Amino acid sequence: MIDVDIQLSVSDARRHFDLAVRFACDVPFAALYGPSGAGKTLTLQAIAGLLRPTRGHIRLDGRTLFDSAAGIDVPAPQRRVGYLPQNYALFPHLSVVENVAFGLKSWRKRRLTADEQAHVQTLLDSFGLAAMAHSRPATLSGGQQQRVALARALACQPQVLLLDEPFAALHPSLRDSLRAELAQVRREWGIPALMITHDVEDVLALADVAFVYDQGQVVSQIDLSDASERSFARQQIGGQAPGAATPLQAKLRQMLLNK
Repeated sequence: MIDVDIQLSVSDARRHFDLAVRFACDVPFAALYGPSGAGKTLTLQAIAGLLRPTRGHIRLDGRTLFDSAAGIDVPAPQRRVGYLPQNYALFPHLSVVENVAFGLKSWRKRRLTADEQAHVQTLLDSFGLAAMAHSRPATLSGGQQQRVALARALACQPQVLLLDEPFAALHPSLRDSLRAELAQVRREWGIPALMITHDVEDVLALADVAFVYDQGQVVSQIDLSDASERSFARQQIGGQAPGAATPLQAKLRQMLLNK
């Protein structure tokens, strides 16, 4: 169960942006869907502990990660969330195995335990990375880099996976197969996922529930299993997508694109 009710503001010399979002869900795969600049990544960063909201709360499976009223702000390393950023953020000077194991080490803990080494090896085997364990990220394909980043996110045995546009950096021809692979990985590891995307096909392929964003707010909640909708506001999202394979997908696509 993830429960988010936060407000925060970010600004620079040219722009001021206010985020005020509230949603809760207890499904295997949820999506934050909407156009670029709607506040999806800010939400994910706040959940991960990379941004501090000005008010509100963030709760995960009964644990309070942030609560402004109670003065709770759990440090990012202790939140037990696996964060997959859009550009994967792999360390170019480290090998595949070193990237995967990175979160298990610190300046005070330079060596892995035997159990941790076995866990890293299991991840390398599960993601088909064992043969390239000592390769650098620059020598890998986009899909292979994504697998390394996902394995790294899982290395710390998180309670939830946070996925920031996981397919945006990939060639369109790879996306269908990697969507299926991500769905399989999530099922095998039994970890709920929260994905942000502006691609309706990502939502249709993976999500159980979609929270539609516009201008820093969640404007509706769509259940992908039956195309039911709960609207909080009605503002234009826009965009187009190819035709759906089934009547249900056609209805869902229309609902997502006509917010």
